[in-house]
This record gives sequence, C-alpha cells and structure tokens, in this order.
Amino acid sequence: MDEIGGMDHGEMGGMSGMMSQEDMTALEEAQGTGAARLYLEQMTAHHEGAVDMARDEVADGQNPHATTLAEQIINDQEAEIAQMQQMLTDL
Repeated sequence: MDEIGGMDHGEMGGMSGMMSQEDMTALEEAQGTGAARLYLEQMTAHHEGAVDMARDEVADGQNPHATTLAEQIINDQEAEIAQMQQMLTDL
C-alpha cells in the first residue's frame, strides 16, 4: 500500500489493464515505432481496464457522485481508446 491507503503499481499487476514490471521494462527498452506501438497497445489495455471498473461502478455503485464520475470516465476513456486505435492503424 502507498502512503494514502491505495495500492502501489506493483500490487495492481493482476488487475485488468495494469502493466506488469515486465511490460514496463519492455516499454523502457523499446525504440522508435516499436516503442510507440507498444505504448499505445499498453495504454489501450489500461484504458479498457478503467472502462471495465467504471462499468462495475455504474452497475453496482451506491453513491450517485461516484456513478456520475464513472459514466464520465467511460465516455472519456472510450474516446481515448478510439483515438489510440486510430494512431495504431496509422503507424
């Protein structure tokens, strides 16, 4: 856990869309177009995980402020996913 009670990056490796240490290392070592492709693929997966979590909140959440935020996250992240997918196509 980090100092504010959340999980640090290493503890979230099993969550949908969270990068493993191996993923981070591969990204650090990648270069050129390969680095761009890997970054976009990893960020797309990360955003898809955020959308999944937000959908769970919309479906099961009890706090109207949190569900409203989750709906906005879904809209924003899906738009960014579409943008990254287009960027991947253009590589």
